[in-house]
Amino acid sequence: MVPEDPDAVTDAAATPTEQHAADDPDVVVLRRTANGLSAADYAQTLRDRLPEREVVHARTPEAERRFLREASIATGLAIDEELLAEAAHLDLFAATVAGTDHLPLEAFEERGIPVTNASGVHATPIAEYVVGWLLSFSARFHKAERQRTDGEWRSYPKDELAGSTVTVIGLGAIGTAVVDRLAPFGVGTIGIRYTPEKGGPTDEVVGFDPVAVHDALSRSEYVVVACPLTDLTEGLLDHDAFQTMPSEAVLVNIARGPVVDTDALVWALGENAIRGAALDVTDPEPLPNDHPLWDFGNVHITPHNAGYTPKYWKRMADIIAENVERMEAGSDDLRNRVV
Repeated sequence: MVPEDPDAVTDAAATPTEQHAADDPDVVVLRRTANGLSAADYAQTLRDRLPEREVVHARTPEAERRFLREASIATGLAIDEELLAEAAHLDLFAATVAGTDHLPLEAFEERGIPVTNASGVHATPIAEYVVGWLLSFSARFHKAERQRTDGEWRSYPKDELAGSTVTVIGLGAIGTAVVDRLAPFGVGTIGIRYTPEKGGPTDEVVGFDPVAVHDALSRSEYVVVACPLTDLTEGLLDHDAFQTMPSEAVLVNIARGPVVDTDALVWALGENAIRGAALDVTDPEPLPNDHPLWDFGNVHITPHNAGYTPKYWKRMADIIAENVERMEAGSDDLRNRVV
């Protein structure tokens, strides 16, 4: 017999907490989360962190709609306006990623529903990823790997990271974490941010004025992109930017693919205008199998997973728990609030 409730099979297999909370959940974990991590594990982490709250994992589209009608907190990768319209009692949407440009922020604002993001959750793994590539390019590990593959024993020149200049575009949680981890290496650092008057952890801080940006790029052996994608930053690293960079410069992009003009990057690599690149994000994404970026031996590409960490859900749960406490105290000054 086909059950009348489309979610009957799912709910029957749910945990006791989910069965109890199914009709009146406090927190709903949506189906899509981040970095391919398990939404079920996220829900369990939230239960452990918020034992006084009823946390349910919505496994199907119908479950999402049903649970959102009652939940006060929803969390996940995304929610569209149609689904948001089902959320009659929603007091908070906690995005499980740092970027929120994919969300209907105006709709949230119109309804007075705060939105928070995952800023800071990724800082440690992404900063370690960046430092790893800077050291790899400095030591020419890619050269060593090619020679190992070819069975070739031959000395080759290396660099030292010490004494080089690293420009970090974006001094948010990730950019700051990168600079902090570079401190022991004896490098000079330049930070580029929207509000340079705030200063920062770098030796110099400049704004996005084109003159200042090109001056920074012209003095950089390494350029790390860690800024949000906005109208101002889209295509920031274009043909002009790559012509300004020294030919020994290395690009590391852990922000968003469109901050870098892909055609310009392919041109720069093909003309040896820069030394190489490490890309955790690309434009387009995923990168097609026949894209020319795959053909460069001095380009290293990872599938947008630099932010992966086994501590991801614990850190997300800490953010939500802190905001629950603030909301219960009557404060709307929420951690990581974007709306």
